Amino acid sequence: MLNTLSGRFLILTIIFVMLAEVLIFVPSVARFREEFYLSHLERAQIASLTLLANDMLDPALEAELLTNAGVYNVVLYRDEIRQLALSSPIPEMVSKAYDLRDASAYVLIRDALGRILEPDNEIVRVMGTPVQQGGLVIEVTMGTDGLRKAMIAYGLNILGLSFVISIVTAGLLFFAVRRLLVRPIEKLVENMQAYAAEPQDRRRIIRPATSAVELRQAEEALHGLQSDLTQSLKQRERLAQLGEAVAKISHDLRNILTSAQLFTDRIESSEDPLVRRLAPKLEGSIRRAVSLCENTLSFGRAEEPAPMISRFALANLVGDVIEAERLADQDHPLSYAEDIPAGLMISADAEQMFRVISNLVRNARQAIVASGQPGEIAVSASETDTHWLIRVSDTGPGLPEKARTHLFQPFQGNVRKGGAGLGLAIAQELVKGHGGKLDLDYSTDQGSAFVIRLPVGGATFS
Repeated sequence: MLNTLSGRFLILTIIFVMLAEVLIFVPSVARFREEFYLSHLERAQIASLTLLANDMLDPALEAELLTNAGVYNVVLYRDEIRQLALSSPIPEMVSKAYDLRDASAYVLIRDALGRILEPDNEIVRVMGTPVQQGGLVIEVTMGTDGLRKAMIAYGLNILGLSFVISIVTAGLLFFAVRRLLVRPIEKLVENMQAYAAEPQDRRRIIRPATSAVELRQAEEALHGLQSDLTQSLKQRERLAQLGEAVAKISHDLRNILTSAQLFTDRIESSEDPLVRRLAPKLEGSIRRAVSLCENTLSFGRAEEPAPMISRFALANLVGDVIEAERLADQDHPLSYAEDIPAGLMISADAEQMFRVISNLVRNARQAIVASGQPGEIAVSASETDTHWLIRVSDTGPGLPEKARTHLFQPFQGNVRKGGAGLGLAIAQELVKGHGGKLDLDYSTDQGSAFVIRLPVGGATFS
């Protein structure tokens, strides 16, 4: 019970209510003491009126009047004359004097606490203003034993009442907080536990329903988190299935391509000049396909192998990419431009960089062809002291909003109908494997441009 939010709130409520009542108790007791003295002054003044009616009083009557007033003697200041109205023997010397006429709240509280803490009976002198203009000052001498007992009894009554009030208040607050705060939190926890048991079940995603602003914000944040997580889990499941399928397909495709590779030797012996010129490129393409199958590229289960760094001329690699893409679609009015310094050498995995640039150029070609308009694809490169920069730009229709939002996410960044949305995701992973970055520089209805940054030496990119 005490370890629960409700239990702790209940205990804290009782403590705070009791603390508030204690703060009320101190001035209440001080006020009670003041009223006690004032009532005795009033009773003493009434008793002294008997003397005004009859100058001589029987000693027995005088003693009875003083006993009823609860004092030992009464002194009146009338017409600037101090007059002993009633008197009786005082058992001991007067120890303290209190003037209630101009006493401050601090003085009253201090004297009240001092009286409670003093267990011995004392004789005190109390002065005050007579009621009904019965003189200038009235002064009485009295004992404190009855006052202290009355103050203790009054204080105990206040504390008892405070305890009852605190219990009732805490109980009401307990049920209110449990209904308005604790129960919604418990439902939130129950949903989290149910969702954790089956995170792929969309029916278990929380639906914000609480009216409290803070709790609704928590529910909305949890809803967004669960939705994203469920989508990611489904995507991972799809990737895992794809990885298994790619592994099976690559096994058989590798055997087929290996057989096709054997026929390229006979093609090279052909007398046709065009065939002889294209045969090495066909052999290179088959070799890359065999290597790709052996690596079993899959976003579902396998990871890309570490790049095999070598130094090569970037212009030759870009030329192979553009020539392969030019042959892929000769009927469309599409031109290619290369701006690669002839002597530019970079250190990277040649096969992986071929795949990166090929993916970018192929995406641009397919976008321009799908638009039905003529266009141009340009590949340029430059070198600084810290990095190599490769830019692939086109004059196509640009990327739609959805593609820009999920640009490098597999299965979500596809632009053309029937595309898998893997090209840019593959390219980004390969570039990251080199310690570089692949970014979309711009994309408008006038075209798009991607930039590859590869580090030189120990350079890094944030």
